[in-house]
Amino acid sequence: PEVKKFMTWDYVVFAALFLVSASIGVFFAVKERKKKTSKEFLVGGKQMTCGPIAFSLTSSFMSAVTVLGTPSEVYRYGASFVLFFLSYTLVIIFTAELFLPVFYRSGITSTYEYLELRFNKIVRLAATLIYILQTILYTGIVVYAPSLALNQVTGFDLWGSVAATGIVCTFYCTLGGLRAVVWTDAFQMIVMVAGFVTVLIRGTSLNGGSTKVWEDAHEGSRLNIFDFDVDPLRRHTFWTIVIGGTFTWLGLYGVNQSTIQRCISCKSEKHAKLALYLNLLGLWTVLVCAVFCGLVMYSYYKSCDPWTAGFISAPDQLMPYFVMDIFSSMPGVPGLFVACAFSGTLSTVAASINALATVTFEDLVKKCFPNLSEKMSTWISKGLCIFYGVLCTSMAAAASLLGGVVQASLSIHGMCGGPMLGLFTLGIVFPCANWKGALGGLLAGISLAFWAGTGSFIYPAPPTKSIPLQLSTLNCTLANTTEALITAAPTVAPERPLLADTWYSLSYLYFSAIGSMGCAITGLLISLITGTSKGEDIPPVLIKPVCNLFCFWSKRLKIFLWCGVQHDSLEMDFEKKLPKVAGNKTRTDNSFENNTNKENNHQIPGYNPEENSYTN
Repeated sequence: PEVKKFMTWDYVVFAALFLVSASIGVFFAVKERKKKTSKEFLVGGKQMTCGPIAFSLTSSFMSAVTVLGTPSEVYRYGASFVLFFLSYTLVIIFTAELFLPVFYRSGITSTYEYLELRFNKIVRLAATLIYILQTILYTGIVVYAPSLALNQVTGFDLWGSVAATGIVCTFYCTLGGLRAVVWTDAFQMIVMVAGFVTVLIRGTSLNGGSTKVWEDAHEGSRLNIFDFDVDPLRRHTFWTIVIGGTFTWLGLYGVNQSTIQRCISCKSEKHAKLALYLNLLGLWTVLVCAVFCGLVMYSYYKSCDPWTAGFISAPDQLMPYFVMDIFSSMPGVPGLFVACAFSGTLSTVAASINALATVTFEDLVKKCFPNLSEKMSTWISKGLCIFYGVLCTSMAAAASLLGGVVQASLSIHGMCGGPMLGLFTLGIVFPCANWKGALGGLLAGISLAFWAGTGSFIYPAPPTKSIPLQLSTLNCTLANTTEALITAAPTVAPERPLLADTWYSLSYLYFSAIGSMGCAITGLLISLITGTSKGEDIPPVLIKPVCNLFCFWSKRLKIFLWCGVQHDSLEMDFEKKLPKVAGNKTRTDNSFENNTNKENNHQIPGYNPEENSYTN
């Protein structure tokens, strides 16, 4: 049970990978130092290709939370987590075909800029504040997770490493530039997969081969993947993962500033879509690696669970403990794994801090102080980076109280991302929604999601709904924590409110669906009551006519469902928006009238359109 420590070669490997990551950032920071426009800084001048963007997306959202949390989930609850591959597929299809085209064609830099174009400034401000809250909470978890790994495998002080992570990330984000972040992410994605594959090969060989691992997992009920129970209170079933997981990750991918900012930095919409579909392959790869690592870990510890035995203090320490156990005779490899968990997080947190500073400055500071000088703007931006760096690091303390890192991070994304998903769906899919409905729906969605999420944190679900699978300590020499484990077992409060076993016990994956649907339904009702938007006043590029898929047989029905939005006259609208030059004024102004006259002439008997004449 003694925890191994880092050796010299582990520090060398860890430092080398960290140095390469930082060097990529420094290289692009120096290379791009003369490009000071916000467009170059925020979206890379819209010259990025699909490859690095795909790697960057995968690396950013599959950081230490996945490396540490997913194998632990599979180890304790079984391989049903692999069903997320269906959720990821649906999410990427919806993002690439529904949300991305609207954002890309709108020519925006921030997703919240769309809300001002579609609704008004109040809706944009409300969404910006919610995004700031969501990102601070999530970044706190991402800072805490790798520090936990370092604490377990190296003996570093936990809170010392939390502070170090925050300081390094705050410094790194000042190097700036989307290009630096994207290429660093691409490198760290390779490191992450390499770390997983190394653990899989070594663990499988120690357990006697993949067949033995599969047999042990089957005997331990870890392969009961397809559970079609429709009970929404069950933690993980087929329906909670596929439906709830799709809503949760769609809020994270489809309308999240960090994702969309990367996609619209591509040189074309085709490259942006291709980046998302390539990223799907990356998501599948990391998910499969993480799930199999969990099964290999269970096979190795099936008769001596280190968590139940008290050798580690939290389930999320299982993976680093396992790595130090199987690689104790191979110096350097544990350093590779910790770099795998730590370096990806470094980039994710730095990007989050940078995005927070950018959103705060663009949407809040510049609105209040529009006449700031360039020098003062730079100093304020750097000050915001430092402020958010300190704030996100402080949030790591709260993350330690939230339980498993996977459930905590997905709960936060569900509670904040769900209502945001509902808000953007209102704007993009429903042309009849007005700004009052959007604002009212957003408040209703946030209230419902936080009500359910906070209630589930205060009153956890009954053990029958989320109990881990059987773990054995038969061959362990138990530590002195057995008594503490026994006394801590009855955690259910003696008095539970009426909603504790129903509403508060919902699976954490449904928080996003509750917030999203609550926002959309409330927004539509308020819009109908207060008077719907006039479709003629909404630029067609801001609306995605989804009804065209279902009403392809009837043009009249399609036009009715467009609610007045002129989707069939995009070219005409574009011409009207062009500046009127004296030379072509007559052609532009009279184009619609001439076209109409031509159409009417076609209907007059005897008219010959080729010769512009009539036959008597």
